Amino acid sequence: MAGTAISIPQLEFTVQGAGRLAHTAVPTLRFEVGVDAGGREIRSVLLDIQIQIAARRRGYASADRDRLFDLFGHEKDWGTTLRTLLWTRTTLVVPPFSASTVVPLDVACSYDLEVLATRYFDALSDGMVPLELLFSGSVFYTGEDGALQTARIPWDREAEYALPVRTWKETMERHFPGSAWVRLEKDAYDALVAYRSRHALASWEDVVRRLPEEDDPRTREAP
Repeated sequence: MAGTAISIPQLEFTVQGAGRLAHTAVPTLRFEVGVDAGGREIRSVLLDIQIQIAARRRGYASADRDRLFDLFGHEKDWGTTLRTLLWTRTTLVVPPFSASTVVPLDVACSYDLEVLATRYFDALSDGMVPLELLFSGSVFYTGEDGALQTARIPWDREAEYALPVRTWKETMERHFPGSAWVRLEKDAYDALVAYRSRHALASWEDVVRRLPEEDDPRTREAP
């Protein structure tokens, strides 16, 4: 049994870079994931990957703190409310390799501001976003007798990466230049459609700009 345990490849993971993936239907970031098998021959790897935003591991400018109020509350409470955010879960198949390899990991990005990770990215003006990538899954390799073997990847496999905020913002800007998206429930959307028709407004921007004015006492007509 001891000999079998020693023969199991111990994989180590790194993130060697990230950038915008061009010519995609949705905003997508490509991460370059390094896999080191310690000199072993690997038949394939099936990875389950969880990407988290380690929000506690960076500082925040005053303007960023104001925009993050919706996520973490008042700054005086950040000792308990500032927390790690789940960005996404995904899978990746690593093809056969010897010793080590680098494989692309494509992550689709949403501009739905109801998604916590999106609101976090959107709130930042600059700097780096500290990411934690957690790896699990299975590794397939050739045993000492030449037969195909499989083993579970330990749950403590992880890698860190500092993603520039500008990389995320440039990715979004290429797909949604000068825009932001907000998801509404159907009844709220229907109410806005009726309001737009009733007031003969030319665009959704006109609707959004007019609504706050109606609630401003300075713009109300005198009785």
